[in-house]
Amino acid sequence: MKKEKYDVVVVGAGPAGSVTANTAAERGLDVLLIERNPEIGVPVKCAEAVSKEIERFVEIDPRWVCAVFKGTITYGPDGTKVILSAEDAEEAGYVLERKLFDKFLAQEAARAGVEVRVKTQAYGLVCEDGCAKGVYARTADEDIHFFADVVVGADGVESRVGRRGGIDTTLRLADVATCAQFLMCDIEFNRDYCEIFFGHDTAPKGYAWIFPKGEDCANVGVGIGGDVSDVNHRAYDYLNAFVQNKFPDGEIIAEMYGAVPLSGPVYETVANGLVLVGDAARHVNPITGGGILEAMQGGEIAGDVIAKAVHEKNFSQRRLKEYEKRWRKEFGKILDAGLKTRNIVLKLSNQDLNRFFHSLAGGIRIKEFSERALLKEMIKKDPRMLISLARMMF
Repeated sequence: MKKEKYDVVVVGAGPAGSVTANTAAERGLDVLLIERNPEIGVPVKCAEAVSKEIERFVEIDPRWVCAVFKGTITYGPDGTKVILSAEDAEEAGYVLERKLFDKFLAQEAARAGVEVRVKTQAYGLVCEDGCAKGVYARTADEDIHFFADVVVGADGVESRVGRRGGIDTTLRLADVATCAQFLMCDIEFNRDYCEIFFGHDTAPKGYAWIFPKGEDCANVGVGIGGDVSDVNHRAYDYLNAFVQNKFPDGEIIAEMYGAVPLSGPVYETVANGLVLVGDAARHVNPITGGGILEAMQGGEIAGDVIAKAVHEKNFSQRRLKEYEKRWRKEFGKILDAGLKTRNIVLKLSNQDLNRFFHSLAGGIRIKEFSERALLKEMIKKDPRMLISLARMMF
């Protein structure tokens, strides 16, 4: 078996993996980034919307922005709508072209000195004395033993890297959303807002969405609780019903299916010689299902901590714990608050949901368009229902 040596091997070239690799390389490390698929960013498994907070991490390039939106319109089961927008900005966020955005992040990593390899699948973890020391990987032509001082698992919701490193990455069905999405064209929809639809008949333990992607194209999707999905009640079935109701004459030009972890941060994200980032670390907000910003922020923190560890030649779990302490300080509270909010919402009947939306009905303008600001506003509007979140967040 061929053998190669790096300071860091990152498994998975999504936003979390690419940003981790980029940050580590900028700090002088020899980094390998591997991706099992033949093309980075494909297949897309994302609704692709993100707030303007993304500008903290990258300079916006129009080539990978499909649409700019002013805010969100969220509908209760009876159609009551809540319009959310930012006070001092006409633009609240972007709908990305993820297959281009992910490539951009990988290209930035390559420019920083990262070696990027596609069609390279990690199938085993190299361990010595209870410490991760690299991965066994398979390419189209050969098997390769990649030695590394630190392995980064950026390999998504299943995270086999984490599991092989001794972290139990399994999830209950109740902590997963199963999702189906169509890219639809030749349809009429609100081009200025992302629309979200709640209701047990529309999407049990989840929601449906319409996110603009151009003049007459939009991502139309449904996510439902994994524990309510069965052979006759799949996300695909609910999506078909939603589309037949909203866009019976629309054209479907692409389909996407996937799973989103909604458990919140439920386990340690480091072990000896091992770091988990992105979906593998459960860095997804449980109430929205969004995780692009957390993936990038966590990736920056991980790359910085790994670089320090390599320079100190200390790859212990205790040393790498700095990563966990920092991400929990930066965005851990919002993930915990999102989980508490989700647990409250899941217990509501359609009637209760309607009452909740009635309390919020109309337009809400917040200083910044962010998950934290939205949850804060929800607490102000209906403190009886969400007061339990206040002490945690503020």
